[in-house]
Amino acid sequence: MVIAVQPRAHCAASVSATTLTTVRLPSLRHFGPHWYATVMGTAIVASAGAGLPVDVPGMTTACAVVWALSAAILAVVASARAAHWIHHRDQARAHLFDPTVAPFYGCLSMAVLAVGIGALTVGQDVIGESAAVAVAGTLFGVGTLIGLAASVVVPYLMVVRQRVAPGTASPVWLLPVVAPMVSASLGALLVPRLPAGQWREGMLLGCYAMFGVSLLATFVILPLVFSRLVHYGPLPLALTPTLFLVLGPLGQSTTAVNKLADVAPSAIPAPYADGLGAFAVIYGVPVTGFALMWLVLAAAMVTRAVRRGMPFTMGWWAFTFPVGTCVTAAESLARHTGLVALEWLATGLYVLLVAAWAVTGFRTLRGLYAGSLLVAPAPPLPVPSGEGPAGEAPASASEVPPAAPRSVPPAPPRVTARTR
Repeated sequence: MVIAVQPRAHCAASVSATTLTTVRLPSLRHFGPHWYATVMGTAIVASAGAGLPVDVPGMTTACAVVWALSAAILAVVASARAAHWIHHRDQARAHLFDPTVAPFYGCLSMAVLAVGIGALTVGQDVIGESAAVAVAGTLFGVGTLIGLAASVVVPYLMVVRQRVAPGTASPVWLLPVVAPMVSASLGALLVPRLPAGQWREGMLLGCYAMFGVSLLATFVILPLVFSRLVHYGPLPLALTPTLFLVLGPLGQSTTAVNKLADVAPSAIPAPYADGLGAFAVIYGVPVTGFALMWLVLAAAMVTRAVRRGMPFTMGWWAFTFPVGTCVTAAESLARHTGLVALEWLATGLYVLLVAAWAVTGFRTLRGLYAGSLLVAPAPPLPVPSGEGPAGEAPASASEVPPAAPRSVPPAPPRVTARTR
């Protein structure tokens, strides 16, 4: 975007009146929905820090500052995205029909909901309880509607309008279906603040329904992602951080069932409430174990990619929110089981979260200042002969997928002239 401003000439010795001063502003044409990940990654630092089982001096104040920062980032990103839709509607529509970009529309819902969770866990000391409940309730309604819409619209477009090539399954596909799970976590915090009776029970069971929507959709998508890795090899270097997105539904589902179990006694009769409390531990412990296994696997793949020159992209924000959900999951299980090992796990994962957030945030600010994060994405490179998926040179011949046999059409029959 270029804005030309004509300066006012106050005297003949000054700059000529016909001189134009050109001010260059970064274009928003390529400002996609993936920028909402900055809000999610920042908000989870605040809400996860508020639930740590250790007492750190100044932690409450620091979390409040980070939550306020996430709310400010949400306002900026939402304004920029609105301007994108107004001035670059063709590009915005193209994003909806791009299978690599459309799933990021789930980030809008999760960004709104993450700030709403922070309003209740951290923001009460800043804006007061009544205001925090009002903000959280409003964001819950907006974020839930957007999340449920994205969980249906994005898969619908993938089936009907988009053309998804075989072997291109990506962890990014999980983004639109994780949003209802975040709604379940925020809804659990709102249950005690609703009138007793039908309102509380309706909210509780509605949150469990959204838990089921997200969980079963994850069960459908996750095998596709692992099958793609096994049959086609590692992801391209720039996409390797997205492997951490698998942690999102795992950690968020454990967080949701534990938070819902906390408020179940005030919403439904004792037999069901007791069962939900047991289910929170029975479900949460195995899923947390699988999440830790995937964390190690994803970390190994990222280490491999770094050694091969993994560039910085906005995909690095996958190191923040998904890890943060594992922190809140460990915190919730520690409260229900009293296991000290889970408290240490939550603390260790939170240190990892803060480090990832600091590094990714710094690199994002530097890329934003340089303008490299607002340019058009580079077109995919052709795959040269003897290289792996997406042009990544394999370390050994075992990484090269076998080439599909080319079918040669049969030669047409020879036609000879017939003489009388």
